Amino acid sequence: MRLSVLDQSPVSRGESPARALQHTIRLAQETESLGYTRYWVAEHHSTSGLASTSPEVLIGQIAAKTDTIRVGSGGVLLPQYSPLHVAENFKTLEAFYPGRIDIGLGRSPGGNQTTRLALTDGQQKSLSSFPRQTSDLLGFLHNSLPAEHPYKTVKAGPRIDSAPDMWILGLSERGAKNAANLGVGFTYGHFINPENGKSAIKTYRERFKSSTWQHEPNVNVCVFVVCADTESKAEELAISQDAWLLNVGKGRDTKVPSIEEVKNKSFSKEDQETIRKNRKRAVIGDQQQVKRQLEKLADEYQTDELMIITNIHDFQAKLHSYKLLADAFSLIG
Repeated sequence: MRLSVLDQSPVSRGESPARALQHTIRLAQETESLGYTRYWVAEHHSTSGLASTSPEVLIGQIAAKTDTIRVGSGGVLLPQYSPLHVAENFKTLEAFYPGRIDIGLGRSPGGNQTTRLALTDGQQKSLSSFPRQTSDLLGFLHNSLPAEHPYKTVKAGPRIDSAPDMWILGLSERGAKNAANLGVGFTYGHFINPENGKSAIKTYRERFKSSTWQHEPNVNVCVFVVCADTESKAEELAISQDAWLLNVGKGRDTKVPSIEEVKNKSFSKEDQETIRKNRKRAVIGDQQQVKRQLEKLADEYQTDELMIITNIHDFQAKLHSYKLLADAFSLIG
């Protein structure tokens, strides 16, 4: 089993966004030393609780302060941008850190309509263009645009001999089909929607078209995890993530609350039901409980790589959670 990391640079209540970004660097360094395979950073806008707004900048910072772990985006919100510009950002990163850069792409609008218009500078861009954009981006990365393409003569720079590995992030068969048609990797977001993963991954494997840059299907699955020395401690730590997910879903303040804050808050029956449903997106428990559940999840999805996201208030407890997982799966022999 390979384990990797997805990091949204969550801001804990009482700490600053700058501190959250420093935690991202520290977590990347620690998980590299523990044997994790890759470290991806997210892209979110117009939110108080997630400091990861510019994955390309963060990737460069992380790669500069690590040595071997693959670093990438989970993911760049391509519908808001030019494929050429994204290609050149990631080719630049690949030039600095050859063989270590992943480019993960999402179809999300990046926020509400006003936020999206601010990102596109007022241009009305359709999300339905995502398959065409991903195809163009791949063409720019590999200098493989077809002869009839209007931008065939445009060469993305810097002109280097290698290119980042490309992944499509998806929650349904639509994203899976796009990844399969392009012959690139597919990431399923179990941490967002645990319902459609099996059918999406099955579709991806069945429809995968071998390409010059990837010969076989490549799948990973992202899941929320909270692991601690005891089940009761994991459950206590997880209530900060429970409350954070509830607030995100209801459009409230998105800073991660402390355990004490959550314990002092009363929740309606509706909120309690939402929290219960959200637990399907997560694996929570002691080391052996989490190991068993993750192995079961990997078997259900038929993947040998899981991406772990842990959004709890206590950063030291988060570090310990990743260490317990590394030990459980013997990431370093």
